[in-house]
Amino acid sequence: MKKIRIYLMAICLSLTFSPVQLIAASTLTDSTLAVTNSIEKAKAETLLFRLNEINKMDKSNLTSFEKKNLRMEVKSIKQEIRSSHNGIYLSVGAAIIIVLLLIILL
Repeated sequence: MKKIRIYLMAICLSLTFSPVQLIAASTLTDSTLAVTNSIEKAKAETLLFRLNEINKMDKSNLTSFEKKNLRMEVKSIKQEIRSSHNGIYLSVGAAIIIVLLLIILL
């Protein structure tokens, strides 16, 4: 009986991630994808290069205002890098709720 529940939960979870999104993503042409990937890759490389420059800087002789500006710049760069990644993020709370709902319903 427990195996049946586990199998049913696995089937339900596999059906929640439908391949419709994959089909929609594959309708773009290859040339468009190549151009956008190269642009995003170049932009990410420049951002990472700037982060490395900031980390290697000698910050001991900077004023507090300059240090604050550097911290703000680092935060904005990290936020931009995180936002450029496309993906589905599922929090732990949401995962627990989904599992509980599956247990209750099955």
